[in-house]
Amino acid sequence: MEQTVSWNRHRKIKDEIRNHVDLMEQKEKMQRRRVLRSRRLETILVVLMFLPALGAAQDLPRIPLYLKSKEIRVEVAKTPEERAKGLMGRTHLGENEGMLFIFEKEDYHGFWMKNTLIPLSIAFIGREGRILAITDMEPLTLEAHPPPQPVLYALEMKKGWFSANGIKAGDSIRFSK
Repeated sequence: MEQTVSWNRHRKIKDEIRNHVDLMEQKEKMQRRRVLRSRRLETILVVLMFLPALGAAQDLPRIPLYLKSKEIRVEVAKTPEERAKGLMGRTHLGENEGMLFIFEKEDYHGFWMKNTLIPLSIAFIGREGRILAITDMEPLTLEAHPPPQPVLYALEMKKGWFSANGIKAGDSIRFSK
C-alpha cells in the first residue's frame, strides 16, 4: 500500500513536472512568436519610413512651362518643406520633366544634392523670368550651388537638358505659350 501511494505520488510529481515543462515550452514558443512579430513590424516600419526616399514622388501640382519652342511639365515646390525635399530620393525624371522652385522673395537661394540620386542641371531665374545662370550638379554631394545674383525661381532638369535643347543664360521662361 505504501509503495502504491509512493508510486502515485511519484506519478503525480512526474505529471506536474511534465505539465510545467510543457507550459514553459509554450511560453517560450509564444515569446519567440512575439519577437518575430515585433521584428516583422520593425522591418515594415523601417520600409515605410524610407519609402519616400526610394523614389516615391511628392504630391505636388504640375504645370506647363515654355522655354523657346520647348514645352516642359514641372512640379511646383513653393513651400519651405517642398523646396527642402525637392527631388531627393527620386530615381527617375521624365525627358521633359523637372521641378520649379518658387521663393517668396528674391535672394541668393543656394542648392545642394544631398540624397538626390539623379544628376541635375539647375537654371537660376530672376523676377522677370530670365535665366541668369545654369549649373550642372552631381548626385549625392553636399557642394553648394549658389546663384550669381538674387533669384526668385530655380528650375531643375535632368543633367544636360538645357544644353541639349539650346537653352542658355539670357533666355526666358514663360508660363503660357
